[in-house]
Amino acid sequence: MTAYFNQLSDDRFSGNPPARGPWSEYFCHAGPVAGLVARAFERAVPEKALTRMTFDLLRPVPLAELRISVEVHRDARSVATATAQVFDKEDRVCVTATSMHLIRTDFAEMPTAPVSPLHRRDAAPGEPPLPRGAHGEPSFADFIEVAYPEGESHEPGPKTVWMKTPPLLANETPSPVQSLCPLADCGNGLSRNAPFEEMGFLNTDLTIHIHREPRSEWLASETVSHWQDTGIGLAHAVIRDEEGPVAAVLQTLLLRPPPKA
Repeated sequence: MTAYFNQLSDDRFSGNPPARGPWSEYFCHAGPVAGLVARAFERAVPEKALTRMTFDLLRPVPLAELRISVEVHRDARSVATATAQVFDKEDRVCVTATSMHLIRTDFAEMPTAPVSPLHRRDAAPGEPPLPRGAHGEPSFADFIEVAYPEGESHEPGPKTVWMKTPPLLANETPSPVQSLCPLADCGNGLSRNAPFEEMGFLNTDLTIHIHREPRSEWLASETVSHWQDTGIGLAHAVIRDEEGPVAAVLQTLLLRPPPKA
């Protein structure tokens, strides 16, 4: 399976076709980029669990080359925080991100909320409900595997979808948190309220809260998008494995009809 990125140096990467976004052949889908930033955060604070990331998506991230820098601002006994920036080749900032890291503690027993089971084996393979590259080049949606629980489809509306995505790097197994990032940035597309050709829904940010590291390659996203007549919206997703929810995701949306031909 083709990896999202090639590593050029410790902090520099170039994208492969799976990392290409649907709108331009020259820029990345934000999900794989978020996975690279998660990798940088985890390497900067390896002894704690990465529990929250917020990304401000300031400009498109080039597929050709990107660079990531990380600064740890606090690393106390229980809590750590850090910031990251993603740069293009001209050293322009494309993405800024913040993180929260918490100490892990083992409890023999912990009361938990009941959850309804959701099993990958009960889902049927199908076409990705995401846009393929309008530019005609292979892109993100061409490299993911998708399965739909009974009653779900790729039509617009709130949706639950199982997905399996490529690894970040060819010679490295991604961490569970890194693996969920590409799916996390798909909520606005999965739960769109109208066809792609009728309304655009660009997310200007991405916040991922992780309360448990997932334990499987296949992950499900339960998503809904709230579109408002102000041209602003919000996509909300719950990411889960077969044992239950592992993360919650929010994306602020800028709603715009596509240009008329």
